[in-house]
Amino acid sequence: MLKQRPYLIETLTAIGLIAAPFVLPHLGFAPNTVNRILVWGLFGLGFDILFGFTGLLSFGQSAFYGTGGFVAAYLLTRTGFSSVLGALVIGMIAAAATGYLIGLIALRRTGIYFAMITVAIAEVFYFVEFNPLSDFTGGENGLPGVPTPSFNLGFTTLHFTNGWSLYQFIALCYLIGVVIALRIVRSPVGAIFSAIRDNPLRATAVGHNIHGYKLTAFVIAAAYAGFAGGLLGVLQAFMPPDAFTFETSGQLVMQTAIGGRGTLFGPLVGAAVWLFLQDFLQAAMGLGAAWKLVLGVVFVLLVCFLRGGIIGGLIDLVGWLRGKRSKALAEDVPSVPAVEIGQEATEPEKKSGLVPITAGSVRHDDERMGPILVARGLTKRYGGLVANSDIDFSVNHGELRGIIGPNGAGKSTFFKMLTCEIPPTSGQIVFEGRDITGMRVADVCQLGLTKSYQVNQLFAGLTVRENLTIAALAKLRGKFRLDLFRKLDGVTGLREQVEHTLALVNLTRRADTPVAELAYGEKRRLEIGLALATSPRLLLLDEPLAGMSPRERIETVRLLKSIARDRTMIIIDHDMDSLFELVERVTVLQEGRVLLDGTPEEIKTNAAVQEAYLGGVHGEIAA
Repeated sequence: MLKQRPYLIETLTAIGLIAAPFVLPHLGFAPNTVNRILVWGLFGLGFDILFGFTGLLSFGQSAFYGTGGFVAAYLLTRTGFSSVLGALVIGMIAAAATGYLIGLIALRRTGIYFAMITVAIAEVFYFVEFNPLSDFTGGENGLPGVPTPSFNLGFTTLHFTNGWSLYQFIALCYLIGVVIALRIVRSPVGAIFSAIRDNPLRATAVGHNIHGYKLTAFVIAAAYAGFAGGLLGVLQAFMPPDAFTFETSGQLVMQTAIGGRGTLFGPLVGAAVWLFLQDFLQAAMGLGAAWKLVLGVVFVLLVCFLRGGIIGGLIDLVGWLRGKRSKALAEDVPSVPAVEIGQEATEPEKKSGLVPITAGSVRHDDERMGPILVARGLTKRYGGLVANSDIDFSVNHGELRGIIGPNGAGKSTFFKMLTCEIPPTSGQIVFEGRDITGMRVADVCQLGLTKSYQVNQLFAGLTVRENLTIAALAKLRGKFRLDLFRKLDGVTGLREQVEHTLALVNLTRRADTPVAELAYGEKRRLEIGLALATSPRLLLLDEPLAGMSPRERIETVRLLKSIARDRTMIIIDHDMDSLFELVERVTVLQEGRVLLDGTPEEIKTNAAVQEAYLGGVHGEIAA
């Protein structure tokens, strides 16, 4: 529906803002309350991009709210600056610049440590406003005399004074903020924000610079906060010092949780509930300061029973009502087969370079010869524990290499070193003639070396198609690009890349299914698909058959055989029957060292391998 009507949300928002002055007074909303709700809603737009879409919980947004507000108020009250809109924009820029500098520090940590850093930052800003900078900020008195906006159109002058008159200006600012926020979350950058929220490890592993994108979200949130802070001063004709307080940040978090995070409109709905109840409980009920107790109970109930907030609850209700009908329709959709060997490429696939596998037409990386990956003397120590010791290893272009070894042999550690997830203690890794030792995961993925994980690392909150889109974007856009206002569908080759990968892993029929609803075997195929969507030159598969039923193993082995015809692969797996069927050569690890390297037949009959696996029991390893 949204793809068919791309501006539906913007149009409905505009209609709602136009209708509000005619409807809300009958519901008991005073114009000043509505204006405050819009200011908090605008403040929350940026915070929801940071928290709801990127998954970064910040308790320090008051620092940027106050910075933008006081910069704008200072310009308008102390310097003779006459343009209210210009002052608001300058305040927004000042807040964004502050957010960039703070983000460089705060984003060096994650989770609770990031949140605590933002709390400390807010307290520091509050102290600075009251003491060293009190001559500029007014200290406890704030900055009074902030003017309202006016615009000279030549033939007339528009004055936005107060009440519903000022509402027109604030509503226009909010609408513009919504339009910009929607463009951001619908852009490639917005898609990557959601991937970082769901699984930052995998977002990095497919080739994205997640630190750069986190910093981008942090700056966007700071910019929105700065502009909203300036509007607060305009609304009250006074910039209050409590804009810097921790209570401001806490209220923003609670309003977003009440309304529903990850919706953009959640903060607006939460602010409406918060401010309406505040006015109602204080004025109509005469509770005074006790209104916070009642509001706290309301907040707890909403969080407990509507974990997605009010908007999230409504979305879940609509989804539940449509569930049976959607399920019935899905059962009537014919199955779409995977790309078969011998299938001809379509024109879009040829143009995008995504040529399906054809029998007797194996590219093997443009028929290049020699090693694609060489590891020399790889050693990894954890204190006194040696996980890998002096491993020499090489793989040629187009080769299918298997790695086996008993539990604790160091296979996973070895794989992590090859993909630069962990640095070796000593040794060197060369990929296509380039020393990649010590490089970052995203950088080596951009070079064409990537892996699938033993334990599924998927973007659980997204659909199958959206998962593959995240991986394909890294290939098509590089590890970092600020195309904030570009449409996702406008990325050249993206649709073809995703559709081809869906067909390759036989998930076309499940393309729009949330990951949480997939069967385990489908998740394993998607795990492989995420790696394939980056068009790797060397693909490492860490136990791709782990945990599968016999039928799922057969299907996955068939999949691996088909994709192996077109690329170089290294596979770790404990299912040696399937592994020996797939690969050309096998490397055996034992106690962190290379025990043997040879063909599957040589490995099966080797006494040393039997000793390693069977503890001295003679006989061949079953093939």
